[in-house]
Amino acid sequence: MSNATPSPADASSQVTSPQQLHTALLDDPQEWPSFGRPCDGHGAPVESAPGDAPAWESHVVLSGMHCAACALSIEDALRSVPGVMQADVSATTHRARVVWQPSQVLPSSWLAAVARAGYQALPAMDALARTQRQQESRRALWRWLVAGFCMMQVMMYAWPAYVAQPGDLSQEMETLLRWASWVITLPVVCFACGPFFASALRDVRLRRVGMDLPVALGMAITFAVSTAGTFDPAGIFGKEVYFDSLTMFVFFLLTGRWLELRLRDSTAGALEAVMNRLPDSVERRNADGAFSRVATRRLEVGDVIRVLPGEAFPADGRITDGSTHADEALLTGESTPVARPLGSTVVAGSYNLQAAVQMRVEGTGSATRFAQIVALMESASLQKPRLAQLADRVARPFLIAVLLAAVVAAAWWWPSSPSHALMVAVAVLIVTCPCALSLATPVAMLTAAGTLARHGLLVRNLQGLEALAAVDTIVFDKTGTLTRDGMALQGVHTIPGLARHDALALAAALACQSMHPASRALCAAADGDSGRWAATNVVEEAGQGLTARVIDTTGAVAPRRLRLGSARHAGVGAGQGADSAALQVVLSEETDERGAAVELARFTLAESLRPEARAVVQALQREGVAVHMLSGDRMASVQRVAMQAGIVHAQGDCSPGGKLAALQALQSQGRQVAMVGDGLNDGPVLAGAHVSFAFGSAVPLARSRADFVVLGGSLQLVLQAVLLARKTLRVVRQNLCWAAAYNALCVPLAVLGYMPAWLAGLGMALSSLLVVLNASRLARLVGEERLAQDAAGALPRTALETV
Repeated sequence: MSNATPSPADASSQVTSPQQLHTALLDDPQEWPSFGRPCDGHGAPVESAPGDAPAWESHVVLSGMHCAACALSIEDALRSVPGVMQADVSATTHRARVVWQPSQVLPSSWLAAVARAGYQALPAMDALARTQRQQESRRALWRWLVAGFCMMQVMMYAWPAYVAQPGDLSQEMETLLRWASWVITLPVVCFACGPFFASALRDVRLRRVGMDLPVALGMAITFAVSTAGTFDPAGIFGKEVYFDSLTMFVFFLLTGRWLELRLRDSTAGALEAVMNRLPDSVERRNADGAFSRVATRRLEVGDVIRVLPGEAFPADGRITDGSTHADEALLTGESTPVARPLGSTVVAGSYNLQAAVQMRVEGTGSATRFAQIVALMESASLQKPRLAQLADRVARPFLIAVLLAAVVAAAWWWPSSPSHALMVAVAVLIVTCPCALSLATPVAMLTAAGTLARHGLLVRNLQGLEALAAVDTIVFDKTGTLTRDGMALQGVHTIPGLARHDALALAAALACQSMHPASRALCAAADGDSGRWAATNVVEEAGQGLTARVIDTTGAVAPRRLRLGSARHAGVGAGQGADSAALQVVLSEETDERGAAVELARFTLAESLRPEARAVVQALQREGVAVHMLSGDRMASVQRVAMQAGIVHAQGDCSPGGKLAALQALQSQGRQVAMVGDGLNDGPVLAGAHVSFAFGSAVPLARSRADFVVLGGSLQLVLQAVLLARKTLRVVRQNLCWAAAYNALCVPLAVLGYMPAWLAGLGMALSSLLVVLNASRLARLVGEERLAQDAAGALPRTALETV
């Protein structure tokens, strides 16, 4: 056997159909980034050229699958291909993640393995995949309409047999009604039942058991028994026909699947809606200045493109012509449009809301933040929570048990009535399908993950939702988590005769010449009031302050030489009652050439507590969650922030190791601990917690190892994630209990002959539908109104408001 790397030419040499041609084109390394990314073999991303990466992680959309057994079959088919290192398939989202080695296998090979298993796979971002999904949806609707129309007609012909008294119907009339029912049932069997029979034949050919096999077997038996009764009324099956039951339970099954598909598209399908928001093509400017439409994946850094109103920006870049407003809800969780004037930056995945603009591309593909978000969402959507893994393991043995139970039931009833015996077996086959059991956990988890993603919180690990529901303690970092990244002005103290706004204007004239956080806070507080003053001959002493000659642009006041910075730099004393937890910035004026100075004003700066922090802490405490704070900052500063936020347990002067030790001490007390940090300096403690949150702006998303990533800056999402996780676990338990209770009740009824086939079909459809409907309750965040009411009364007035 040769170990040479397979070539696209070899793979495409046998191409005979358009579908195979499309698949073979994916062997081109230039196409790989359009549906995957390079990785290290374990799923961790790496920076590498397409042909040089040790492994690739690709995502594909699957068609033809209906259940957890289908997902297991596709996983087995993919893992059997040499060079495929890992394969994960989600029965809920119909997506697969494949990790493969380019040196051993090409995409066409493992896509062919999926096709041999009886399914079809297309790249997740491919327009053809979306088109096929739409076509499948239309075909499903047509099957449902045909089944419904035929069911009504068959019921019309079956009704006389139910209400007629002995002798009312002649033998000829009864035979005519049976033949009419048979003719009208043919479209149902040949067209509406097509997916069930195709899936069952595939399972038989591959010697496996899927969830459609018992259903298709029940349909075939019912039609065969009824056909025999129609063609031979005097035979053993001629006593009764069941065309009405057949068309009715087919209609019920198709109704359940159609509604289930629609509900899943509106709940768990939110993940796919986000992942497919980039346009397939965009207008790019050519060398002659004209614009032509090209595929988005063909964009390169430096290209100039035109984005029309209503379109999503396809790449990161800078606006070179025009101005607009953009919807960046995916990145920040905020739905308020953001102004994007000429020269401002725009990000891939945000929507152009107002006017056509031109932009220069600065980042494409995996280099964009949107690509990192999509990668995290795809990874999460393919994970299988612990309860879902258990359900998948049970599915196949359960299906085999269903077939055996149907055989036993038929054998038991056969001596009394062969026709009734077969219909009892049909009822057992249909009513015991474990669809509801397989959907119970994943549909709820993915609905919750989609809801959080729409509001700016990415779920990296679905197991984290299960763990978060059990959390009783949350530990917050201080800087950048409970507080904003920058500083805020807390107080202004001036000498007599100098107004507060004049002192701020003088200080801002110097501060605006520096990038120090304290300088930026003073500039922001002045809010443009420094226009009267101009600073010249500015000298900055790193870490100490600035010195400059300040000129009154109106000419009313002679030039002055001012200093701004620490008390030592300003040449004055530390002052009385200085707050050791806050930063003191002093403005002074030199009085002579020897450098003597007199203090003009003193500004108190401190970290700004997030406005929602106190309300979030109070709400968590009411929910029975203990709140702690760990920080590496000075204890005085930590205590001040803890008092403002309403946190009783706070520790300062903690090293990263000290934070981890404090967290482990809480865990040793039997607590389930969640950690909320910035994702950059809190790596060890985030990894050590049962559940972890990281604010996404602090670290590249691909390097974040937290279970949840907060894309915006709101702490409300932490509270809402806790509440939604608890509700999600309740919904999962309800779904599992319903699925178990349904089978425990209906199986004995079917075996005893008390459940006709049409009622079995209705029960099966309703069981799956109820699971999805129950999960759809998770499509809305919990506690939004209550949190808003808390925020209105929980926040104290700041020191700045009292000056």
